[in-house]
Amino acid sequence: MTAVIDQAALDAVEAKASGSSFYAAMRLMPKAERRAMFAIYAFCRQVDDIADADERPRDIRRAELLDWAIDLKRHYAGERPRRIQFLAEGIDRFGLHLEDFLAVIDGMLMDVDSIIVAPSRATLDLYIDRVACAVGRLSVHTFGMTRATGIEVAHHLGNALQITNIIRDLDEDAAIGRLYLPEEGLAAAGISARSPLAVVADRQVDRVCQALAAEAQRHFDEARRIMRERPSGRQRTPRLMGEVYAHLLAKMQAQGWAPPRTRAKIGKRHLLWLVLRHGLVG
Repeated sequence: MTAVIDQAALDAVEAKASGSSFYAAMRLMPKAERRAMFAIYAFCRQVDDIADADERPRDIRRAELLDWAIDLKRHYAGERPRRIQFLAEGIDRFGLHLEDFLAVIDGMLMDVDSIIVAPSRATLDLYIDRVACAVGRLSVHTFGMTRATGIEVAHHLGNALQITNIIRDLDEDAAIGRLYLPEEGLAAAGISARSPLAVVADRQVDRVCQALAAEAQRHFDEARRIMRERPSGRQRTPRLMGEVYAHLLAKMQAQGWAPPRTRAKIGKRHLLWLVLRHGLVG
């Protein structure tokens, strides 16, 4: 049974995130918005931990995720399940949408119901929408963006961030039997293997990742354009998150994905520079 998250637990989540690019971006927000964002983050961590617990039976993990969905629906129906109370302030204050929470759970269920290996592009797009863009759709409300502009920013920034994660975490995912590179990309690069470890050991994986990196870059560029041309709400946090991940993407593009790879990271000094450059403008 998932532990109830109270303020002390939220404080622990915030402390654990300290030093990360996520934390640096969240610290730019006013207190109420920051509290709501850490509540969203804590929710995502809870359901992600359930999905990633591969040592536990799938039917149990599926049932636990569906219990979260049931409690969320009860909350929006006017009940007050204790487990959802840590989200209540953000839901009520910022108008967070039930369907976005449920989409995140649906994304976690995709990882529970099967081990994702070389999904079709349509399946990958659906997965990204659920595990990344839906989180963005929740987040843009706390940024004070209009729903229309926020949905577009969430789509482009969510795709950019998740694709960057996928091509950064190739080896870590393959080690647990997962491969999020799309079937169509592997076929186009002439990679016939579908075993995750065999795919990431193939030098042609660089072609697949370079194509995805170019796609992620287009999404970063489009998110920047929308925020520049349609200023809405407080943009410092999404702007900083975008620039941090865009920098990671650029580092990976420079070194390529041919094995052996070194996992791209951002040093604390460079993160501070990005905060100063992109975080101090409204």
